[in-house]
Amino acid sequence: MKTTIIAGARPNFMKIAPIIHAIEKSKKSGNNIDYRLIHTGQHYDKKMSGDFFEQLQIPEPHANLEAGGGTQAEQTAAIMIRFEKELQANPTDLVIVVGDVTSTMACAVTAQKMHTKVAHVEAGIRSDDWTMPEEINRLVTDSVTNYFFTTSDIANENLKGSGVEEDRIFFVGNTMIDTLLEQRPRFQKPAIWDKLKLKEKEYFVMTLHRPANVDEEEKLKELMDEIVNNSQNLPLVFPVHPRTAKILSNVGVSHPRLHMVEPLSYLEFNYLVERAKAVVTDSGGITEETTVMGVPCMTLRDNTERPETITLGTNELLGTDPKAIKPAMEKLFAGTWKKGDVIPLWDGKTAERIVDILTILDFD
Repeated sequence: MKTTIIAGARPNFMKIAPIIHAIEKSKKSGNNIDYRLIHTGQHYDKKMSGDFFEQLQIPEPHANLEAGGGTQAEQTAAIMIRFEKELQANPTDLVIVVGDVTSTMACAVTAQKMHTKVAHVEAGIRSDDWTMPEEINRLVTDSVTNYFFTTSDIANENLKGSGVEEDRIFFVGNTMIDTLLEQRPRFQKPAIWDKLKLKEKEYFVMTLHRPANVDEEEKLKELMDEIVNNSQNLPLVFPVHPRTAKILSNVGVSHPRLHMVEPLSYLEFNYLVERAKAVVTDSGGITEETTVMGVPCMTLRDNTERPETITLGTNELLGTDPKAIKPAMEKLFAGTWKKGDVIPLWDGKTAERIVDILTILDFD
């Protein structure tokens, strides 16, 4: 069986790395399964060089479609046109897409139009917020998917509620956590650790990138002021995208304890997260990682597609009102933040379960 695996953005590679490892292991055991890895080029990341693939212990992609840049529509069109040519040149039995980026949706639609079956890893998650491009990508992808690999019972119920038959839904766990648990012993201390004289549980990690938080300058300034004023003299380490850094500079956000640094590698960033007092973020994936590592997490969003990180994990949804930060910080420093629990099947064996299922599916 031939599979084509799609990745378009940095988090996608963390999700597909364990699938590649599991396919290689299954192939060595005598199973008839192989893969072709396609990077759509949706996001250019200077840190996604040879070192990145070496860190995740995966080979360089077989092809890069180089479809980055442009508007959402332009990027979608470029990916679809180039992936169609890729499939014509290299037919496959199954296209595997992961997550919820534009590449996920564009390649799923293209594959189906070429009568190639699609498996969606991380299917069924929903924020119910149609202002998020990712939510549209999830809905469209799941509407043309054949096989649904899910991370939670909530995702299963979302799919059933939309009419997906149970025999096409496979609750397998979270491949992002496979990578986290595999790489955790290899986390690397970043240079910023010694430079700032950081100490375990005596600093915060921050990430902000969503337009609702960073594009409204006055709101961003108010958010940052609240975080700085209520973090009890602890350092705030903020790996920041250059675009966000420019906005912060425009609104005059600066403080001796606020350290805006270049984006870090996967192993360096998670070294900081694992040892942080808490994380303040508007990312979805980071809430999963903090939950598994037992690190308190404050999410500056009004909704989440990962509710299990709240009901079972260490994450709290604060919303986007800056006034919500002070009571959350008081709760954290009072030592009453929730500890979190084990999330079912987030055990590092998700990719093995996926590949075991793939080897017994009928693709005729």
